[in-house]
Amino acid sequence: MIALPNIATSKIAIKLKPATETLVKKGHPWVFENSIIKQNKEGKSGDLAVIFDSRKNKFLACGFYDPNSPIRIKILHTNSPVTINSEWFAKKVKEAYQKRIPLLQTDTNSYRLIYGENDSLPSLVADVYDNVLVVKLYASFWFYHLKDILPELIKVSKATTTVLRLSRNVQKEKNQFNFTDGQILDGELKNEVIVFKEHGVNFSANVIHGHKTGYFLDHRANRKKVGELAKGKTVLDVFSYAGGFSIHALVGGAKAVTSLDISAPALEIAKSNAKLNKFKGTHHTITGDAFDELAKLAIAKKKFDIVVIDPPSFAKSATEVDKALASYKKLTHLGLKLVQKKGILVLASCSSRVTSEMFFDLVEETLQKYNANYTITETTQHDIDHPIGFKEGAYLKCVYVRIH
Repeated sequence: MIALPNIATSKIAIKLKPATETLVKKGHPWVFENSIIKQNKEGKSGDLAVIFDSRKNKFLACGFYDPNSPIRIKILHTNSPVTINSEWFAKKVKEAYQKRIPLLQTDTNSYRLIYGENDSLPSLVADVYDNVLVVKLYASFWFYHLKDILPELIKVSKATTTVLRLSRNVQKEKNQFNFTDGQILDGELKNEVIVFKEHGVNFSANVIHGHKTGYFLDHRANRKKVGELAKGKTVLDVFSYAGGFSIHALVGGAKAVTSLDISAPALEIAKSNAKLNKFKGTHHTITGDAFDELAKLAIAKKKFDIVVIDPPSFAKSATEVDKALASYKKLTHLGLKLVQKKGILVLASCSSRVTSEMFFDLVEETLQKYNANYTITETTQHDIDHPIGFKEGAYLKCVYVRIH
């Protein structure tokens, strides 16, 4: 392992507005800058904020201080005094691993070991692809604490190689430790593309240059489900990216699968992912804007037994929610035009600002508006390795609609 910085950090005493105090007591992991009413000194990245109850002056919570974010404190622990050190981090990593054990008893060797706030380790994601651990930092305060958590992450995951990924914000901040995106922290990486298994289906992830940590693991259970529904069927996979749904469908015995994405390089990855597996069906690709291409397919009267529409996040901020809802309505309508009778329409949203209730209601309203005769057979959320620890931690929702 490379030498990790060992720099002393300070503790800051904090008091909060009563409403925020109540939220923290209930387990919410974020304290915004404007919620702090008292602070004994200026804080730096990596410092530990110790929050005291404003009435009793007792320990309330502690968390990382983040001067670079409007979320000024990311909570680690509440309600009972604790020492945040390597032992504490080791305990949290072990607790997170325990939650993932049922998934790891399947034919799967890729999983999210740490899911940020939802595993009480805010702004940190750790994904495992076979024997490669990818640690992604969404805040620079982790540079000061990697020495305490990294050994346990490596030990629990049994990784032989560890890669560091940094979010765009962290990359912009310039750190004095010379940490860089794509840096190897431990072991060696012979090939930046790692082949891994997801319920017996082979995929690849570029752990140095791929989106997020190299792949999107959250939809795993839905991809498996589509694979199980696909035998003998024709499938359209919209916003297919690297072909997650497509390849599960092909391995599941689909007659023909069409992957549609705006990115030609992503579709090339989908094709190479398909080649990692055995299947008999045909695999087609369409490069283009999903809305335009779906409209063209509808005009051409194309129909599919299964249509999967899994777009990227349409609402990165609250101001974009209305526009996102309009896009989801349009996609539901276009998808409806392309599904055979007795077929299945699978619709997903990963916009955290669009709640499950909003999304599922919108889908039903759109189906009813266009007089669809349908049954909602199932709604799903994240897979087991993406536990939901607080309201904002829930972003993924998926609905299965059978058209009669």
